[in-house]
Amino acid sequence: MIRVRGVALDIDSRRLLCGLNFDAPTHEIVAIIGPNGVGKTTLLRAIAAQHPVGGGEILVDGANVASFSAVERARRIAFLAADETVGEALAVREVVAAGRYPHHRWWEWREGSDDAAAIAGALAEVGMESFRDRLFSSLSSGERRNVWIALALAQATPVLVLDEPTTHLDVHVAQRMLALLRRLARSGKTVLCALHDLNEAAAYADRIVLLGNGTMRAAGPPEAVLSSSLLDETYATSMERLHLADGTLRVFARSYPPGEAG
Repeated sequence: MIRVRGVALDIDSRRLLCGLNFDAPTHEIVAIIGPNGVGKTTLLRAIAAQHPVGGGEILVDGANVASFSAVERARRIAFLAADETVGEALAVREVVAAGRYPHHRWWEWREGSDDAAAIAGALAEVGMESFRDRLFSSLSSGERRNVWIALALAQATPVLVLDEPTTHLDVHVAQRMLALLRRLARSGKTVLCALHDLNEAAAYADRIVLLGNGTMRAAGPPEAVLSSSLLDETYATSMERLHLADGTLRVFARSYPPGEAG
């Protein structure tokens, strides 16, 4: 369970967000949505204990993330940034193996059977087994994204925090990735992710946190948040809602904001 209580976040001495209050329970996917530049990435970094809060607290199973050592943080929270980089000379398996480092003391690293199984299982989860010996530098942007997610899975943490996990993925692969995250959540993990695609959030998230105008505009089930007029106000765009035969909500921009048409 992650609890965000009264959190404020600053960037370069400027208040970016304030008044953040929401929960991310075990077994659920929580999607963070909002316009570009609103602070989605900064919030995720704060939850992953990689950005200080300017007020309030973020708790993981009752413990303040600010109190975590680097090793404790790495064992509890796997954070996948949108702009990860890695040495181009590494093979895919070597990249994924880095996720196992928190499970060893730094002076006694030697891969064991548990590590090998975790690495192989992570590669299989994202369909990259046949790429294990390929150079990371030879992969497409979408394939690289899959490898990074495999690294996060190999880390074997109870919490997954992902910034735009479907970036650079085509529709089929993105859907498969989100289905994987949902399976991981149902198996007992807590999954938080920033998503730009509102319909991905509608289809896969258990709850949505909407950021806008320097604060949290709404938090709740997709049906409630995406149906709210706050969505239109936050994105400055009139939205059209459509319910599919299975009850799933779909959201479409009805028009451009004033002055931006065409």
